Amino acid sequence: EEYNAGIVGQSHVEKIPLSREHARAQIEKQHDTLELGLSEAKKDKGQSFTIKQLESSKKKLEARLEQLMNAKEKDTAVSLEQLGVDRIFVDEADAFKNLGLFTKMRNVAGIQTTAAQKSEDMAAKCEYLNGRSGYNSVVFATGTPISNSMTELYTMMRYLQHDVLEQAG
Repeated sequence: EEYNAGIVGQSHVEKIPLSREHARAQIEKQHDTLELGLSEAKKDKGQSFTIKQLESSKKKLEARLEQLMNAKEKDTAVSLEQLGVDRIFVDEADAFKNLGLFTKMRNVAGIQTTAAQKSEDMAAKCEYLNGRSGYNSVVFATGTPISNSMTELYTMMRYLQHDVLEQAG
């Protein structure tokens, strides 16, 4: 077999988009997760802060989806799928730790509820690639996968072992 490798800096990873179809699917999946959490919080008569936070996150996702669908297709943008990327190796992967999560807990140190765009972008690309390969397509290299809280372990698992997390519920 013939193997090829392309090496790009982290600042350029975001410039290689997912196709509109896959990006939409990723946002819709996040939306469904939020919707489930919101209905559970309402059913359990959760704190109003939690419900408001989840509703706010849901509105932001809906705005992102609308922006994606209304964006004009760029002729020069070659998608990750069109490039034929099979695997990615991410050096200094700790730069992508700011992947927000939806939780009913509040005022807990170390839980990142807001996400950096580059982290969300990386998560979508990891999920796309891992979904095609059975979770054998992404390698993260970092000397500090966990430096501040155990939430960072969960974040790394979301990138690399999302299937294991889903199986565990």
